[in-house]
Amino acid sequence: MLPPNVVLDPILESWLREDIGRGDRTTMGLFPNHDAPEGEAVWIAKADGTIAGLPIAQRVFQLLDHAVEFKALVKDGDRCYAGQKIAEVRGSLATLLTGERVALNLVMRLSGVSTLTQKYVAAIAQFPVTLVDTRKSTPGLRLFEKYATYIGGAINHRFGLDDAVMIKDNHIAAAGGIKEAVNRVRKVIPFTTAIEVETESIDQVQAALEMDVDVIMLDNMPTELMKQAIALIRNHSHEVKIEASGNITLDTIHKVAELGMDYISTSAMVTRSAWLDLSMNIH
Repeated sequence: MLPPNVVLDPILESWLREDIGRGDRTTMGLFPNHDAPEGEAVWIAKADGTIAGLPIAQRVFQLLDHAVEFKALVKDGDRCYAGQKIAEVRGSLATLLTGERVALNLVMRLSGVSTLTQKYVAAIAQFPVTLVDTRKSTPGLRLFEKYATYIGGAINHRFGLDDAVMIKDNHIAAAGGIKEAVNRVRKVIPFTTAIEVETESIDQVQAALEMDVDVIMLDNMPTELMKQAIALIRNHSHEVKIEASGNITLDTIHKVAELGMDYISTSAMVTRSAWLDLSMNIH
């Protein structure tokens, strides 16, 4: 879900300040007396894709002028097609011109993420496995990119380091082993906090099982090794969740999904996505 405006607005305002700077010289030159008339604009999709971010675009314009009317013609998560109208905006022409780029950039970026996410979701739709995003996100955009993966049909992994415990390879190396790492962490975390351990070998999977962790990640494992790890985990407990990760692409995700884990996580939905091309035309 999108956060409340008290969280959203300072982020959007910072982006508007970055773009506007000391003032929109072009628009101020057109309307030096702040007498811009009202006008209308339409947003057009220039490529096929899955839309995400229209409520945020609406908020961008309304932060500039609360009187702006933004009418979404599709919902976030809807499929759109090249040439399709996706939104209409009405308000001061000065506001439409000044807010155009920030609003468009954000929706294009997020729609690109949701479009690729939907392709990954479709690739594993026949399996009882859930697609999950990661913390590999653009600094400053994590909240929005994770919203876009959710709109595309994935679910969110932890948003930040304070969400859950995830003991990765470097944590294991720093602590001197999985058992030592889990023991140290358990002494200081709230009892409601889940613990996930990243594993790369059968020995590490066994060590994680012995520590009764909540989630075991199989990281960058070859197919045969993943099969062995999944069998070992399932024989030990059906309560432990299994996550596969590491170099998951559209070409490989189907093979991974058919092995029978609970989750597949990949950063590709964010790191490999292209922007969905949109335009705004004033008329």
